[in-house]
Amino acid sequence: MNNNDENRIISSKETSGDKALDLTLRPKNLGEYVGQEKIKDNLQIAIQAAQKRGETIEHVLLYGAPGLGKTSLAHIIANEMGSNIRVTSGPAIEKSGDLAAILTNLGEGDILFIDEIHRLNKTIEEILYPAMEDYALDIIIGKGPSARTLRIDLPHFTIIGATTKASLLSAPLRDRFGMTYHLNFYEPDDLEKIINRSSKILDVDIRPDAVGAIASRARRTPRIANRLLKRVRDYCDVKSDGIVNAGACLAALEMLEVDELGLDWIDRKIIETIIEKFGGGPVGLNTIAAATGEDMDTIEDVYEPYLMQLGFLDRSPRGRIVTDNGYRHLGREKSGQGKIV
Repeated sequence: MNNNDENRIISSKETSGDKALDLTLRPKNLGEYVGQEKIKDNLQIAIQAAQKRGETIEHVLLYGAPGLGKTSLAHIIANEMGSNIRVTSGPAIEKSGDLAAILTNLGEGDILFIDEIHRLNKTIEEILYPAMEDYALDIIIGKGPSARTLRIDLPHFTIIGATTKASLLSAPLRDRFGMTYHLNFYEPDDLEKIINRSSKILDVDIRPDAVGAIASRARRTPRIANRLLKRVRDYCDVKSDGIVNAGACLAALEMLEVDELGLDWIDRKIIETIIEKFGGGPVGLNTIAAATGEDMDTIEDVYEPYLMQLGFLDRSPRGRIVTDNGYRHLGREKSGQGKIV
């Protein structure tokens, strides 16, 4: 995968610049967390029930697109339970000894948050099964005929797993989570609430029409909304009096090349390439990749989903096709043969 997506202002993936921002803006409890109402209601009941019984909350699996708040929810669960949280990721746990070290250092009631849990290797998963079910760690000592298994009892703890690709989780691991929640994309009203909350924390003087302009371009994702707010704030601090009004906001977003639906120049380039070079399609993914200079997997996993959500791109057995909506968004017309007029 090339690095273009990491440099996009509207990428939902976390960048190094987002980490400090996320820590500042991250909600501390369910009351501060905007959106995902059904998930919050279910978690509230589960947390209160566990506290009433004096137990740890069941293992939780959170899945959904990047930037929707999975990490924030994990920290909120820990805060609501009054528990310590240990954070790691699937790729970081390379050996069984790494997992054993983490698990044996957990205290009673602690929470272990594993991001990108779908990237755990199978050997690690098999060690995790008894830990999740029986709160026990089975360690093999020695090799060959003299090898023996040592079982270590673990304190009662909770694993919260997060993934963007739930389909890649093995069935045995998925089945060991007592609660599984899918985080949905956000509605504009909720994004506006998030932007207003973030602007107060960041001490940004922002007007309601500017809030709406940012929300409409945030691709229904809180992380992108907060990133756009930060960039617009910087623009207004330098180019105007620091007040984020509609005019300054739109000028900043135009400079960032983010249009009214949240498309950037790469999104538009893909659609324009299909229209200009291939008559609007159908055209194969590998051909699009060669024509645009983008990686095929990146187009399929990163760019295409949002274009399809908007109804600008369609998949057919013969390839990708730009829809009538896609033509209209770019101000293009097509003839009966699908060619540019």
